[in-house]
Amino acid sequence: MNDNKKHDISDVKFIKDVAVGSVNPNTVLSDNARQAQINTLNRCLNDYPKGILIGKDIAIGRYAIGEHELIMQKTIYHIGFTRKPAWLDEKGFEK
Repeated sequence: MNDNKKHDISDVKFIKDVAVGSVNPNTVLSDNARQAQINTLNRCLNDYPKGILIGKDIAIGRYAIGEHELIMQKTIYHIGFTRKPAWLDEKGFEK
């Protein structure tokens, strides 16, 4: 289905924040955890009702561990929906 309708921010009634990554060096994400975050983002943008990206925040953490430097990034995507998707209430879904 091709939706050529332009989206207006006034249509947004529900916002879901989806984090991808981590800036906490004590909780380094596994590949599976990061993939789960990306899957959530993709579901918000592709499943019904289809969300629209209305903004994003990027946080960067820079840590010195001994002689090494660790740089971590977390991006929070703000996805707007015309209504709350029913699948957000599914058991096991990351809230």
